[in-house]
Amino acid sequence: SSPHLVQVRERIRINGQPISKDLFNKYFWLVYNRLEETKDPVHASMPAYFRFLTIMAFHVFLQEKVDLAVVEVGIGGTYDCTNIIRAPVVCGVSSLGIDHTSILGDTMEKIAWQKGGIFKPGVPAFTVAQPERPLEVLKERAQERKCPLYLCPELDNFEEGCRALELGLAGAHQRSNAALALQLARMWLQRRGCQALGELKEVPPSTELVGRPVPLAPAFRLTDAMIQGLRDTEWLGRTQVLSHGPVTWYLDGAHTTSSIQACVRWFHQAALNQDKPHDGSEVRVLLFNATGDRDTAALLKLLVPCHFDYAVFCPNFMEVSVANNADQQNFNVTLENALTRCLENQRTWTRLLEEKVGQDPWLPSPLWVGGLLQPTPARGSLLLVPPAPRPLNSPALVFPCLAQALRWVAQGRDPHLAAPTASGAHPHPAASSGAVLLREAAVVHVLVTGSLHLVGGALRLLDPALSQ
Repeated sequence: SSPHLVQVRERIRINGQPISKDLFNKYFWLVYNRLEETKDPVHASMPAYFRFLTIMAFHVFLQEKVDLAVVEVGIGGTYDCTNIIRAPVVCGVSSLGIDHTSILGDTMEKIAWQKGGIFKPGVPAFTVAQPERPLEVLKERAQERKCPLYLCPELDNFEEGCRALELGLAGAHQRSNAALALQLARMWLQRRGCQALGELKEVPPSTELVGRPVPLAPAFRLTDAMIQGLRDTEWLGRTQVLSHGPVTWYLDGAHTTSSIQACVRWFHQAALNQDKPHDGSEVRVLLFNATGDRDTAALLKLLVPCHFDYAVFCPNFMEVSVANNADQQNFNVTLENALTRCLENQRTWTRLLEEKVGQDPWLPSPLWVGGLLQPTPARGSLLLVPPAPRPLNSPALVFPCLAQALRWVAQGRDPHLAAPTASGAHPHPAASSGAVLLREAAVVHVLVTGSLHLVGGALRLLDPALSQ
């Protein structure tokens, strides 16, 4: 799977656990040296990063003699390097979203065409409810490739009586993922000749959802192991909650409009519906970054209704110097480029709040933001804030790295994070008044979203055990 959050070894897992450092080291050099010895002497090219890791993953699975390999495509499907498996047991396409538009296309139909590239002749494939036209495209791709395609029934169809299935992953969208996972798992078990897979629930052969041209797969009675599997599923960085005293971190690597919408629904349920503290105030903070060709304004607009007191923007760099964190270093992005993106996000957020005032009586009057934002170095620290005529509560702040952003938000109240040092303090009133509010609040709710790499960097700092 990709990307990794904290360590590259997360991408290649056996029995749910990242392979050990020794195993990674052994297979990395074995594959690297073999490729180096046999590469084309004229072009002298080695596989790029993701391609190399894909080759290495297949080699690890073969050498370690795994019974089953679950392979997630990198981007798209049709031209993805994972798509060299000629005869998988089963294929699955989860809910489609607009992402990687420069590579996959800018419409759901184009993206559906790319995803349908994983279909193989005679290999059953399953998908979940999709908009009508993208589903039509998936059907056409399946027919081209002589692949039987089925639509997964809703998870409700697997629930007997009034017993609701308990999912280890929060969020309504995970019910769709769970329904797909059940069909894929059952198909593999069936091919292995496993017995007692649960009775199929009768579905007439012609059953189709209204307006959906793909036949509906039958639901079936779940085994105890399947029920437990759904309940015990964990996936770091997706709807994850870390309670660290008065500061609660809500981490979700959402980075498309549909996944941000799901993230907002989850955050409302997990944090904002809770009773307000009786003995003090609640402060809500958004920590956000987005990468690639994503429409950041569209993502931020969906987050405005959460009524954040502060929006904090920073690059995905752990520290201003990232030399010690090779696994999380992106050599394609400079700090200057990343900070420019953060400044654009800051301006967008302020504009969205200005537009929202008048429509929403909850929001305070807007802060005027004028001119270009200038970096303000102060005793070894760097903080970027919009100049404002009023001295208090500028709602948008930019920090040059994750460590500084997290320390400012936590204000020494999270035992995993050091307090902001005196040398790192910043004289700007917006930052200092915010620091007072954060220190005195009874509870601080922080949503970290917009990028899996941002969430990964935050996890590395908030849960040091993950780096072991």
